[in-house]
Amino acid sequence: MKLNEIRDNDGATKNAKRVGRGIGSGRGKTSGSGHKGQKARSGVSIKGFEGGQMPIHRRLPKRGFNNIFRKTYVEVNVGRIQAAIDAGKLDAGKTVDAAALVAAGVISKAKDGVRLLGKGEISAKVECQVAGASKAAAALIEKAGGSVTVAAKAAE
Repeated sequence: MKLNEIRDNDGATKNAKRVGRGIGSGRGKTSGSGHKGQKARSGVSIKGFEGGQMPIHRRLPKRGFNNIFRKTYVEVNVGRIQAAIDAGKLDAGKTVDAAALVAAGVISKAKDGVRLLGKGEISAKVECQVAGASKAAAALIEKAGGSVTVAAKAAE
């Protein structure tokens, strides 16, 4: 590759639309803006403008709010943990917690904690330390001989 051979990929750039260059071009005279009026002028920004009538986004009432204290948990099914153990990414002998799941590549980020869900089957005896677990997930793990420890919610 040489500097004089570098160029954009085909279709990466488009030629500018040459407007106002004669009637034969198809974009002459009014340059595709129609005749007069607000939309024919430059600097027009009328999104949501309804001709002076109160816009719909102001007529409708505000509703709801964002809870800044909401926790977002990463959901992991027990079948996914079993698949990671079968693949040799997770060690069934050690405690399975958020850090272990991130290290194994089961989840990419721990967020506010891990919540176990009961989809799939598990046969390995594992000790899980998580922020939350469904009753079905806890039952499956205990049936396999493991245990689930739900971290106590932090007192605020």
